[in-house]
Amino acid sequence: MAIKTLEQFTAEAQTEIDALKTANGGAGMKASVNGVVREFTDAEYAQAVTDSAAFKLDSQDNDYKKARQSAYGIIGDQLDLLYHDMTADKGDKTGEWYKAVKKVKDDNPKPS
Repeated sequence: MAIKTLEQFTAEAQTEIDALKTANGGAGMKASVNGVVREFTDAEYAQAVTDSAAFKLDSQDNDYKKARQSAYGIIGDQLDLLYHDMTADKGDKTGEWYKAVKKVKDDNPKPS
């Protein structure tokens, strides 16, 4: 997967938000202010583009980290694997701890 820039995500978000506007035949994005529902202002649409692009960039840059954290499991289990590898003289790439960590990294690659 190719790394995208904030500018590329902003262009994507702009296209997505433009498709939602009622001026383009979409349903529009609505705000409720004091019980009155109205379509977003131009400034609110611009902020929605900015927010969407920032969210996409954050997801690209950080989702793999969250997935890895979840997949690694608790540190006690990792240390137990490492301990057993060390006592079996497998403190290298043949050990179970290394294999487990490698699988997590392979399953959740860093974007490049």
